[in-house]
Amino acid sequence: MKVGALEVWPPVVLAPMAGITNIGFRTLCREQGGGLFVSEMITSRALVERVPLTFQMIRFGPEESPRSIQLYGVDPAVIGKAARMIVEEDLADHIDLNFGCPVPKVTRRGGGSALPYKRNLLRAILREAVAGAGPLPVTMKMRMGIDEDHLTYVDAGRIAVEEGLAAIALHARTARQHYGGTAHWDAIKRLKDAVPEIPVLGNGDIWSADDALRMVAETGCDGVVIGRGCLGRPWLFRDLDFAFRGSAERVRPRLGEVGAMMLRHAELLCEVIGSEPHGLADFRKHVGWYLKGFVVGAETRRTLTAVTRLSEMAERVAELDADQPWPEEADGPRGKSGERSKVSLPHGWLDDPEDMTIPGAGAEDPTSGG
Repeated sequence: MKVGALEVWPPVVLAPMAGITNIGFRTLCREQGGGLFVSEMITSRALVERVPLTFQMIRFGPEESPRSIQLYGVDPAVIGKAARMIVEEDLADHIDLNFGCPVPKVTRRGGGSALPYKRNLLRAILREAVAGAGPLPVTMKMRMGIDEDHLTYVDAGRIAVEEGLAAIALHARTARQHYGGTAHWDAIKRLKDAVPEIPVLGNGDIWSADDALRMVAETGCDGVVIGRGCLGRPWLFRDLDFAFRGSAERVRPRLGEVGAMMLRHAELLCEVIGSEPHGLADFRKHVGWYLKGFVVGAETRRTLTAVTRLSEMAERVAELDADQPWPEEADGPRGKSGERSKVSLPHGWLDDPEDMTIPGAGAEDPTSGG
């Protein structure tokens, strides 16, 4: 899959996930298989204002190539300045723009998945980003729209092509669906039919490599974006590598192998953060994902989330039933879910889709990649 001048194989992208896709997790996933591994989402305003935490979030390892940043913003001028900064300071090789965040505190200010409803504002943002990025490929990730009555993805896709984007990723849910319900893969097919000029990547309900192959077969998309499916399962990227190469081989680790992966993940986080207690505290949220479906008692789970030293964690991992086979029920959905009854929007947001009013800075919140 070609994204501008970048060649991506297999055609797989790790979705930016807040608090998840840091350099440690990206390294772990890269060790399993190939693809494009994107940083956590950062806001354009925080980048141009040189917020220290933002620069920590976009650190890359010496082996990371291409380096990919997901940028989020609502102001064309600020987005353009951030893109130029990325080029001039050699911060990355690829810029992805986020228009998928469904979090209420973002959409109620006109940001995230609410923004593509304002077609002219979207166009202005994309134009400034492409101009600022110069030789770097610019892509975007979006949702189908606000809700079933306000779908924006086909129009947004055409605007993206017209403004020179290198690829588009569609999370086949509306903002109202949040992370619940079922992803509408048919929308990915409609988008691909509407924008044959550039690659279209599909996102939503890919829990296994076979799901990815099925999405490509059913929609004609050029590649897939993996989000919640790899939580506690970084070896999904190895499965995807097998699958896109035509191999039927799949990874089905026993609990001992899962424990070893947990320890490796924790070690990477401690290295990145520079502190064992803080790295292990950050790892706690991953424990339940890794152990999903395995017969592991509550006390064992508790002790694994309470360790403060890697030596302690190694001892607890060694106590797991190493020969316990991979549970089939662990292949299904994981991570956040649930729908919204409605999408929070600014007053009068739906009145005029041509309105160019730029949302305030409060719309730029790095809560979720969407």
